[in-house]
Amino acid sequence: MMNIQVFTGFRATLIEVALAFVPLLVSFIIFQFWSLNLSRTRFMNMLKGILLTFIGLALFLQGVKVGFLPAGEIMGEALSTLSHIWILIPVGFIIGLATTLAEPSVHTMIYEVENASGGYIPQKVMLYTLGLGAGVSVAISMLRLILGIPLWWFLVPGYLMAFILTRYCARPFVPIAFDSASVATGPMTVTFVLAITLGIAAAMEGRNPLTEGFGIIALVAMSAILAVLILGVLYGKKEREARQKSGQ
Repeated sequence: MMNIQVFTGFRATLIEVALAFVPLLVSFIIFQFWSLNLSRTRFMNMLKGILLTFIGLALFLQGVKVGFLPAGEIMGEALSTLSHIWILIPVGFIIGLATTLAEPSVHTMIYEVENASGGYIPQKVMLYTLGLGAGVSVAISMLRLILGIPLWWFLVPGYLMAFILTRYCARPFVPIAFDSASVATGPMTVTFVLAITLGIAAAMEGRNPLTEGFGIIALVAMSAILAVLILGVLYGKKEREARQKSGQ
């Protein structure tokens, strides 16, 4: 049987997470006694939530190190040996879509967006918008790997299009779109998708992982912006049609 050392290096992971959490915890405690003045019960409940978050994040990052990264690299190497190399494009779309739908930071953001908009922007609409955007970007990355297309051929026109779309989309979507870039490139996407792409680039003849393997996260970030802005354009069109009907 395969001997998998699940908790190898877990102490280092705990230390990394603790170093990230300590400033947040200290800040929260200072504000509690300075201005928040929460009740004892609510304060203790929030501390318990912070503890659960700490444990969950530590376990998640450990799982990424022992599971996601190796699995991504192995899958990438296996995919690069396919006789029909073009199948990487639809496979890339499915992987990009699936990882975004499972991304914890995405679910946090869409929940906040729905709450802040009073239900005007539903969670499912935002979730599938970001998922489709990420899927398209990973598919484009696979095409870039197959053909050896330079990264800037996509980034320059993509961001130019993004700035053009800000002129025509509904105003609330502009800040949401640019925040979506960092949200869509969370730990699930970065670890799994990047590992797969690097595995493919390393196994493909004539491909340099440093030049062709990296850049996928930039494409995912750009696609998230474009996807939300396009959604904003559709919402803006819907708003204009509603105003025209109400004015008749």
